[in-house]
Amino acid sequence: MGITSAWAISAHEDDVIAELAPRFLPVIEAERNDPAARRRWDAWRRAPLPDYRTWYAGDDGAAASAVESFRELTCAGERVIDACYGGGEDDFYVVDDVWGRQADPAGMFLAVHSKEYAVASLFHAIGPRRAAELPGWCGDFLLDSHEVRRSLPRVEAALTFDLRQRVAVDDQDWLDYLPGEENVVDGPVRVWRHAAAEGLGLCGLSLHLY
Repeated sequence: MGITSAWAISAHEDDVIAELAPRFLPVIEAERNDPAARRRWDAWRRAPLPDYRTWYAGDDGAAASAVESFRELTCAGERVIDACYGGGEDDFYVVDDVWGRQADPAGMFLAVHSKEYAVASLFHAIGPRRAAELPGWCGDFLLDSHEVRRSLPRVEAALTFDLRQRVAVDDQDWLDYLPGEENVVDGPVRVWRHAAAEGLGLCGLSLHLY
């Protein structure tokens, strides 16, 4: 049975970011500091993957293991997923309690895909050097307005390309988009600029919807 994943970046006032911080910052740090995750990151950094269309061609076990390691690295983290859905007496639900608090489309980037992870496609397309410039861990982050402004130049540098580079990036983004849908390269930097201009913080979360 397949999954449907979502990666969302939403802009909020600093008081909302402060409210969300106890829930999300510890689990994002736990994902970042997980030894297996660090090994996967280091392996990808040392040996970025080739053209995604070659990943499952042939019988190279080491190559297949590298692909699966990268997919595990960039899929939604279980700790973050658990925090998004609450449980027990905690009726927190990310759709209502985070995304539903941003009614302005300019303050939201949302990528929903069946059987794919948006962060995986973005990270493969831009490579580990640029991905390392993005705050947080593999698409998950929580930043107040000061941190958004401070990080904007790094995010712009990571997600800005000359024509040749952009062609190569688009070629390696394997996601399918509906007409007019924002892609994983343009959406994050657009909402980052919006938040910086409006004095807002940002919440980035990657998870399973079902």
